[in-house]
Amino acid sequence: MVRAVFETNVFGVIAVTNAMLPLLRRSPAPRIVNVSSHAASLTLTSDPDGPFAALVPSAAYSPSKTALCALTVQYANELRKDGILVNAVAPGFVDTDSNNHTGFLTVAQGAAVVVRMATLGPDGPTGGFFAEEGPMPW
Repeated sequence: MVRAVFETNVFGVIAVTNAMLPLLRRSPAPRIVNVSSHAASLTLTSDPDGPFAALVPSAAYSPSKTALCALTVQYANELRKDGILVNAVAPGFVDTDSNNHTGFLTVAQGAAVVVRMATLGPDGPTGGFFAEEGPMPW
């Protein structure tokens, strides 16, 4: 289980990103937006009094999303010179198959932050972690 989650959330992202880099380098407005989770934030999940302390402990999902955030920073540092903006986003608790439709946000609501980061201007941030409410703590 852990291996499969990391294959999808980390190694799959590396494979797709690397495959797309030639096209991104030719784009007039290249953006990479990695979909992470509030559960990736070590700051939020380590606060015993915070709302995310109640998340179901996972040796796979949360650490894989934390690794994805670290990967986001590495790509941002590498690709900054090429004008490619790379950020991670936490769309929130979206009603999807992966949570048996227990989420309270619609797919459109969750996608808003993804679209916003994908359409940043050239002076937008890179190497950040964002949610609808703004920048997220690592």
